[in-house]
Amino acid sequence: MKKTGICLPVAAMLALCACNGGKEAPQLTLSGLDPQKFVAEYDGDSTALYTLKNDKGMEVCITNFGGRIVSIMVPDRDGKMIDVVLGFDSIQAYFPEINGSDFGAAIGRYANRINQGRFVLDGDTMKLPQNNYGHCLHGGTDMGTKGWQYRVYDANQLNDTTLQLSIVSPDGDNGFPGEVKATVTYTLTSDNAIDLAYSATTDKKTIINLTNHSYFNLSGNPEKPITDEVLWVNADGFTPVDSTFMTTGEIVAVENTPMDFRTAKAIGQDIEADDIQIHNANGYDHNFVLNTAGNDSEVALRLTDPTTGVVLEMLTDEPGVQIYTGNFLDGTVTGKKGITYNQRVAVCFESQHYPDSPNKPQWPSVVLNPGETYTSHCIYRFSVAE
Repeated sequence: MKKTGICLPVAAMLALCACNGGKEAPQLTLSGLDPQKFVAEYDGDSTALYTLKNDKGMEVCITNFGGRIVSIMVPDRDGKMIDVVLGFDSIQAYFPEINGSDFGAAIGRYANRINQGRFVLDGDTMKLPQNNYGHCLHGGTDMGTKGWQYRVYDANQLNDTTLQLSIVSPDGDNGFPGEVKATVTYTLTSDNAIDLAYSATTDKKTIINLTNHSYFNLSGNPEKPITDEVLWVNADGFTPVDSTFMTTGEIVAVENTPMDFRTAKAIGQDIEADDIQIHNANGYDHNFVLNTAGNDSEVALRLTDPTTGVVLEMLTDEPGVQIYTGNFLDGTVTGKKGITYNQRVAVCFESQHYPDSPNKPQWPSVVLNPGETYTSHCIYRFSVAE
């Protein structure tokens, strides 16, 4: 069984309900989640819901199933608390047998795509699952084990504002070499930021590229598209893709393209532009080459909702960020509060090394050697526009 930091509180709560004939009302989170609906087993491991709160009243709920952020409650310009991420009301809805989604997940071993599910390491060709247009996406699945987003992490809630999740990925996991031990620490800070700190080690030379896959909608209403939300990105370049979403190996200037967010604009302004990159990705689903040069004290991007005034800033030490505008949400998934998730009702900001870096030696390396420690840092910081 996986250790869970709230086993005793949940057990006590369930016992209390039993003593009162099961009539006790569930103790809901600020976002309206019932923690009891996240207590289950998956592949023999125990799942649970963890709640982080700071002294400003912000709340973040996370499950150890896939390391997923389930809800983020932040104040809007009127002081009303709203939930700004997509997700589900129960743990079962996250299971791949029900919904094959990445909502809120910690992604590993390799975020984004690897061309044809193959790469060469020290002369040996590694073969990975081909689960997306012939490529390996987000670590793959279907080679005996599932991607990390469908696995149960060990959990340790250190205090009211910090949760540590860890996972062991065996040698050969989905074709990746080396036993990898990884940890992601979620910290809710006093200035309304979610600080994500990743680390990993290996016993054999391997590759690694971790990220978070939260779907943001700063209106607090996932029935409303994010096309009116205003985005600024600190990037002069991006990595174009072909019709299978695979990077070509080029870095192209954003200037005079729909990819230019150096001056803030509505996401929807150019999302239907007559442009090969917009056509290939059915909108935005591209890696932006950040100008921040690994400086995680410099803002990489800023998203603002004009109605609620909620602002999201992302800071990271990674060289890139994948911006995905929910182009393939199609109304077949029902999320929290029974709301159907339609196209472009959310946007993802995935800090990362560039897609297919193992096959692009001209790009920053993703190789991890024994004796080294991989680290990655990403901050999602919330505020309200003045």
